[in-house]
Amino acid sequence: MPAVTVENILTLPRVSHPAPDAVTRPVRSVTTAPSGFEGEGFPVRRAFAGVDLAALDPFIHMDQMGEVEYAPGEPKGTAWHPHRGFETVTYIIDGTFEHRDSHGGGGTITNGDTQWMTAGSGLLHIEVPPESLVLSGGLFHGLQLWVNLPGSMKMSNPRYQDIRGGEVALLSTHDGGGLVRVIAGEVDGHQGPGITHTPISIVHATIEAGGQLRLPWNPQFNALVYVLNGLGTVGPDRRPIRQGQLVVLGAGDVIEVGANEQQESRSPSLDLYIMGGRPIREPVAAYGPFVMNTRAELVQAFEDFQAGKLGTIPSEPHPGHSFS
Repeated sequence: MPAVTVENILTLPRVSHPAPDAVTRPVRSVTTAPSGFEGEGFPVRRAFAGVDLAALDPFIHMDQMGEVEYAPGEPKGTAWHPHRGFETVTYIIDGTFEHRDSHGGGGTITNGDTQWMTAGSGLLHIEVPPESLVLSGGLFHGLQLWVNLPGSMKMSNPRYQDIRGGEVALLSTHDGGGLVRVIAGEVDGHQGPGITHTPISIVHATIEAGGQLRLPWNPQFNALVYVLNGLGTVGPDRRPIRQGQLVVLGAGDVIEVGANEQQESRSPSLDLYIMGGRPIREPVAAYGPFVMNTRAELVQAFEDFQAGKLGTIPSEPHPGHSFS
């Protein structure tokens, strides 16, 4: 799981030691993500399945895409689909994805890159592997997170941010046994490149076997820890965690996680996607690709989509979207 790495982690700034009176966030729940398929058939884990939406706020949905080793001809993407009322954050750990929208936007994201799309008032969107990956096959692994928008911003203009892996803020854990990548928001005084409408922080942390992470966390934010790979413990009572599990943490100042001394051979370290934000605390009416505040707004989104108001599919061909 390369994403972004460094040759010598000890040259990086270190995460601060928490204050003596800092409160470690307790574990509220640990759930295991069920597996399924998305788009044209690529495998996903539904990270938030079974978790109360109020505990996730301001987040709505997250899929872990892969990790999968494709044979030639197997890589798959999504068909054209609409979005309105939220933001999608697509983080590619291994592999390459191309994205395109009905407004003429698009680009390619690869190892360690993040594509941040504010759907806002609405657009049509497609995500596909590049033609070279379809022909050759290869490793693919990523995440897509949906971030809610407050009602006052749901009809804002769509926009993109393509965040390259080299732009993220890099830190070392206090014991030098882990790498912390700040993708968005502010963590321990270090700012990630992602610009957010909804105040949030996102981190990808890699903790080597036996390492510890005590990460200062905004007490006004909620805190979610998703295990991408590896074995470890979380919280003051050292609750066991493993790949594909989501931890919802309670109130406090510090997120505390440790990597087991013994890891599986295929996952030599503990990889975590840590996210949190200021809860919006507004009603949520969500169905399929639309996330609004009321049922009437949801119906309007469907009507606008059917009337072509969210855009039309460009007529030019899109390499990588034809699969054998």
